[in-house]
Amino acid sequence: MKICLIVDDYLPESKKVAAKMMHELACEFLVQGHEVTVITPSEELDHSIDISLLNGITIWRFKSGKIKNVGKIQRALNETLLSHRAWRSLKPLIKQNKHDLIVYYSPSIFWGNLVYKLKKIWGVPSYLILRDFFPQWAIDQGLIRSKSFIEKYFRFFETKNYDAADTIGVMSPKNKEWFESIIQTKRPIEVLYNWAANTPVNSNSHFRESLGLQNKIVYFYGGNIGHAQDMMNIVRLAKNMCEEKKAHFVLVGAGDEVEVVKEAIDKEHLSNITLLPSVSQEVYKQMLSEFDIGLFTLHKNHTTHNFPGKLLGYMVQGIPILGSINPGNDLKPVIEGANAGLISANGEDTIFLANALKLLHNDQYRKQTGENAKKLLEQTFSVEAAASHILNSLRISKF
Repeated sequence: MKICLIVDDYLPESKKVAAKMMHELACEFLVQGHEVTVITPSEELDHSIDISLLNGITIWRFKSGKIKNVGKIQRALNETLLSHRAWRSLKPLIKQNKHDLIVYYSPSIFWGNLVYKLKKIWGVPSYLILRDFFPQWAIDQGLIRSKSFIEKYFRFFETKNYDAADTIGVMSPKNKEWFESIIQTKRPIEVLYNWAANTPVNSNSHFRESLGLQNKIVYFYGGNIGHAQDMMNIVRLAKNMCEEKKAHFVLVGAGDEVEVVKEAIDKEHLSNITLLPSVSQEVYKQMLSEFDIGLFTLHKNHTTHNFPGKLLGYMVQGIPILGSINPGNDLKPVIEGANAGLISANGEDTIFLANALKLLHNDQYRKQTGENAKKLLEQTFSVEAAASHILNSLRISKF
């Protein structure tokens, strides 16, 4: 079977978790005996299309404007044009290369028009991997005013994105419950957990030494440093742990709150935080392999239930998870039910601190919790399970 994957960024250009996840899914489809083509934009092309191979995966890149780490208006405009630019550039290739299944990833919400065209030409089903409820989270954060023209604009494309799917896979049972109660769509909704390939990297202590973190217990955060994460939550935790000389925080990533975090570190004179820019996937994995505790945070105002992809990297390396979530998020029973980490609600600073200290001072507990995180990956969040789930889901549909 020939499978077409659509995602708004991809390896090796991208450093994002989504790019890594979709490449791992593509490779797993390949292992299972299928041919895979990836359609993805590129801001770096000096011509309309580029065709390349990566680990046996065919990649069709089309020229696009910048959509990552750019101003909101420019990003909205360039994302709005994704389907149009993809179709204009790739139309001859699309018509000459029929595929049997379309799997597309959101964010972005702007793939609906392209998927409709592909389905019409190829006569095949489509599966939407829905990882982000935009614009709802932006409304929750006050970034978009409810019932405004901007909300209606994004809602229009969001609906088209959903309607182009034959099946929609969301991240967790709570997400499914929320989606079915809020979003009006006739498409089948099911739970498709995030995934990762179980390929840990051996540590060589390079970064621990270069950063002067020998004999430290390092809390590591890697990913988007933006409003949706509420990174000041981590800054408060670091401030509350200033007297713990054994503890250090390493934050790696890019986003719209990098400067806010930098200013807070300087203002509070926090010597226990190292803030670093984004790195390649290879460097990221190496850094992750050297540190001790995987850290994440979600803004308390979220009404949806996000499952950050970074958690999978923590599980792959077998390190415990320390997290802060929006109230009601079902990450807590998933992680703590497997004894794979400790989770508190954003705003519960005392509990967040207590959990951090428990992982800091109890070496055996930290080691066992990391081993349990590895087991959780193998049992629930493997890429093999995700690929098989998508194929099985569509095989039992009318197609």
